Formats: sequence, C-alpha cells, structure tokens
Amino acid sequence: MTVAVKIGLVLALGISLSACEGGPKKGPNEFSVLPTKPLEIPEDLSNLPTPNASGINRADKRPIEDGVIALGGSATRLNSNTVSTSEAALINAAGRHGVTADIRNIVAAEDAEFRKRNKGKVLERWVGTNVYNLRYRPQRLDEYAELLRLRKLGVRTPTAPPKSE
Repeated sequence: MTVAVKIGLVLALGISLSACEGGPKKGPNEFSVLPTKPLEIPEDLSNLPTPNASGINRADKRPIEDGVIALGGSATRLNSNTVSTSEAALINAAGRHGVTADIRNIVAAEDAEFRKRNKGKVLERWVGTNVYNLRYRPQRLDEYAELLRLRKLGVRTPTAPPKSE
C-alpha cells in the first residue's frame, strides 16, 4: 500500500469513529418537565375567550408571579407603571436634591467617552483580556474609607466584614 492510501484509510477510520455516539440514550430530564396548574372549567361554556397562540395559558406556571404572591406581594403590580402610595415616599426621598430626567443618557455618553480615552493596550485587545477593573479602579468606592468617614460624622452604620488582603 502506498502512503496516500494509508493516510486515506486512517482519515476514513477517524471520521467513522467520530460519528459514533457515546453510550445508550437516557430518558428525558426530569427537571425540565414542569407540572402545570390544574385545569379550570369556566362556569359558562358558551362565553369562552377566543384562542390566542401567543397568549399566556392560564394553567402555565409563572414563577416570578408565584414568588411575588408567596412573599405577600401583588402580581398585578409587576406589569404596572404607576407609583403606589407606599413607594411615593421612597421616590420623594431619593429625588429630594433634584433629579436629572435624562441621567441614563448622560452617564452612557460620559462612559462612552471614558472608554474611548482608556482603551486597552494593543496586546490586551488582541488577546481579549478584560481590563474593566483596571480601567475603572480610580472611580471605585473604597467602602472601608467611606465607612470610617460616615462613622466620624456620627452616622449610624452597620458593621462591615473584615478587610481582605
């Protein structure tokens, strides 16, 4: 046999073996099957809603809504954009020094300018090294220095975990 035929046989054998699947197939994943809520029969069968393929099935699980209800909240508030009376005091306290309406756009523009000025070095960009923490280190809050500053001012603060080196 020639060298080319031997190489061809080895490649064919390798390709055929790579097509083999490892081991017998297992059954379905029992964690991917979710039980649904019990079906409900409406009182008036002549007044049924029209089917909607993209709509939400009333028997489907809704984990976020179920969690809110389990913690004593109202699931209808999840989709509401109105401010409740219990939240109004918090919003007023947060905005007591003034609120800039387009703060997100301002911060995004400032951050884009900062990133433009502080690009990674050529090798960092080629290798794909994340230099996020290095670039934003001067803007980071030193939580322990701030804790000491607030305590000197007499502000009651919770305890902080020990400083890790």
